[in-house]
Amino acid sequence: MILFVYGTLLDARVLDRMAGVKGLHRRLRPARLSGFLRVFLRGTPYPTLVRRAGAVDGALLRVTGAPLARLNAYEGPSYALHPLRVVTARGPVRAVAWVAQRWRADHTAWPA
Repeated sequence: MILFVYGTLLDARVLDRMAGVKGLHRRLRPARLSGFLRVFLRGTPYPTLVRRAGAVDGALLRVTGAPLARLNAYEGPSYALHPLRVVTARGPVRAVAWVAQRWRADHTAWPA
């Protein structure tokens, strides 16, 4: 599975610890998602995505098995995987990202 990560999982320590794989962060590849903004998940310090004019910089990561299951548990029930298309230096890529339901977004821009 190809994940687009755009929040706390961009932090190498968080990604490696939550996935249970030392050095996993070295597999991150820059990507940009157009037509979305990164905003706060209502009542939390964590981000989510909403469809709106703009773009979100993040990274792609190919992950399966136990590391994917661990990351899914970390993201928790507030988020679900949604398909999307991001752009990389090599062109467009189909990926998935954890996104909360729109009503959970507080629409305050999350710091870049």
